[in-house]
Amino acid sequence: MSEGRGRKLLRNLDHVVYWWAAAPVLGRLPPSLGYRIACWRGDWFFWSQAGKRAEMVRNLRLVLGDEVSPAAAQRVTRDWFRFASCEVVDLKRLRHQAQPLRRLVEIRGREHLEAALAAGKGAIICTGHFGSHSSAFSVLHASGFPVTTIGRWWYKYTPDISAAERRLWDLYLRPVRRHRQRPNIEPWPGRVQVAAQAAAVLRANEVLTIAIDAPPLDSDRARAVQVPFLGRRAGLLPGAVALAQATGAPLLMASPYRAADYYHQVLEISAPVPVAGDIGTVFERCAAEVSAAIERRPAHWEFWAKTDDLAGLGLIPPQRDRPSVPGPFLLPDGGTQHDGSTDGVPARG
Repeated sequence: MSEGRGRKLLRNLDHVVYWWAAAPVLGRLPPSLGYRIACWRGDWFFWSQAGKRAEMVRNLRLVLGDEVSPAAAQRVTRDWFRFASCEVVDLKRLRHQAQPLRRLVEIRGREHLEAALAAGKGAIICTGHFGSHSSAFSVLHASGFPVTTIGRWWYKYTPDISAAERRLWDLYLRPVRRHRQRPNIEPWPGRVQVAAQAAAVLRANEVLTIAIDAPPLDSDRARAVQVPFLGRRAGLLPGAVALAQATGAPLLMASPYRAADYYHQVLEISAPVPVAGDIGTVFERCAAEVSAAIERRPAHWEFWAKTDDLAGLGLIPPQRDRPSVPGPFLLPDGGTQHDGSTDGVPARG
């Protein structure tokens, strides 16, 4: 028990030193150097955390099968560790109206978002827990598009996190909150005001972002829709589609990803997805877009490190006899647990 506490203390110490001492310095260095050093840190964790590395390689091959060779799974896992370190640097570049990060992020398809907002009904952007999505949406907000996110701040509700740790998370994620039009809309079960809050964002002709690939809470599983996802079937919540159908707001897909140099990024925004018809059929199109983005760039997906969540999605068998190995560090975007739940929005079809 004491060894477990000791390891947790060491991990937390690393977070504090990297987030509050090293990453701010890296965020002020030339990007080619700052992100290279972040990648070195990721490589160190990749080699030193053998248990977590093995767990992620196993998860990749369980989900993607023979399409991913053992060597390819190792390369994807190494990049995942690198991206995790780079995402911390992204947050530290969200200063001066996010200008240091804006210079590194190309927004492709902004004309689709501008055209959607021209109709005056707001816009819904669907994404996955993919790439540096929280920072990318902060860049979108700083670029003149008022952004609000549907998502839960997980650390506020986790019982084994101390008040001091919650305070550190609050401070650490302050740049993300500063680059949002409104506070997060948190879709906990029974909160009927969630739909009203989301509708208010859209009536103000603003942008609402929703990540649709999170496993539903136990209380929400009855509302989940089984859709093809990563070559299998996953139970996901179609609240984004229900909200688009109820409000008439255009529904677009977004995918942020890193270039080969690790510091340039692209945020791709699609044309609106047709939302007329059966909600399950429409939602399948959205889930297919997220699934395709993961298959193209698997190292960008957060959930390879979260065995319990993969099991919750139905992508791997429940890991009853093999508990998830504690991660070497938390992704910065792991501060928000997004999902597509929009309680109070009637599902059509």
